[in-house]
Amino acid sequence: MNKVFLIALTAIAISGCHSSTPKNYNNDSSVVADTNKKTAVTATGFEPLFDGKTTDGWHAYGKPAPGLAWKAEDGVLHLDASQKGDWQSKNGGDMVSNGEYENFDLKLEWKISKGGNSGILFHVKEDTTKYKYSYFTGPECQVVDNKENEDGKLIKHRAGDLYDLISISKEVVKPAGEWNQVEIVCNNSKLDFTINGEHVLSTTLWDDNWKKLVAGSKFKEWPDFGTFKTGHIVLQDHGADVWYRNIEIKKL
Repeated sequence: MNKVFLIALTAIAISGCHSSTPKNYNNDSSVVADTNKKTAVTATGFEPLFDGKTTDGWHAYGKPAPGLAWKAEDGVLHLDASQKGDWQSKNGGDMVSNGEYENFDLKLEWKISKGGNSGILFHVKEDTTKYKYSYFTGPECQVVDNKENEDGKLIKHRAGDLYDLISISKEVVKPAGEWNQVEIVCNNSKLDFTINGEHVLSTTLWDDNWKKLVAGSKFKEWPDFGTFKTGHIVLQDHGADVWYRNIEIKKL
């Protein structure tokens, strides 16, 4: 083969390879959106505890996997309590984060069914040989229908309260069927609740006043209640339909 002709063919082949442009991932909207989302999470320091599609990252209290009554639907984590099992739901149970947290900023939204009851617990010690339920150890931000549920009639049992310990400072919780935004911050023993943009509760954990609060509550029956400084986040199954979404946490 003529040497000059061979060189020409080689040049054409090289040119053809370069003209076949690979996929431009920088212009792929789905990749850009995903990248932006990851960047936003990194920038704020928050990590999602619920991906909006699955129950990954969670399990039922004392069990390896989540109860089937907890369903991920369209960005919402829904407890389907249509089938009862004792005071909880059949195949439900408290939903427990796989991770444990000490100092944290937890944000989420909740919506309760008519007459319903649930709760957001933290610093839960998961040891079913000693603690039958998550509320034996973990303090709770109350989730309840104030109008139709009996707990909603009791002081320190209303929606947003630090259950059976401290009432929130003002009525800011929306009624059953409507979404409420909650932020729970625990940082070096200081505990704060913000609900629907209003700061409504502040207290100090583990000091003498805290011990007095616990001693004057129903939790005095369980000596380890409110003593753990690290533990799981729990969404309570109290036998009623409840919905959670936009669950995210930042370690402090």
